Amino acid sequence: MIDREKIIREYIDGYNHFDIEKMLLHIDENITFENIQNGVTNMSLIGIDAFRQQAEQAKNYFTERKQTISSIVHRDTETEITIEYFAILAMDFPNGLKKGQALNLNGKSIFEFLNNKIIKLTDLS
Repeated sequence: MIDREKIIREYIDGYNHFDIEKMLLHIDENITFENIQNGVTNMSLIGIDAFRQQAEQAKNYFTERKQTISSIVHRDTETEITIEYFAILAMDFPNGLKKGQALNLNGKSIFEFLNNKIIKLTDLS
């Protein structure tokens, strides 16, 4: 469990510092990624290349961003974290959010592991 927690903390640190290589350090080649908002899946990716591409693209959305872990729960092959999320938008969005606006959200991420690699990541908000 300690290894999983260390891996997750490294991933979050990479995310917070816009360091894609650090984010990918423990990602499996065949990662499955899902983003679910209000019970609706709005993004689903398979493979490290698709994940990398999305992570690179998402860097442009924010001037700063920070995920802070509130809690960690380990299960058989997965670890669930609750997070507090803060970001400053770098651009206007079609949904009405404006450049410079601050976001404060709470969410949850579920990391599924195999051989100390993240094989599935589900973000819920």
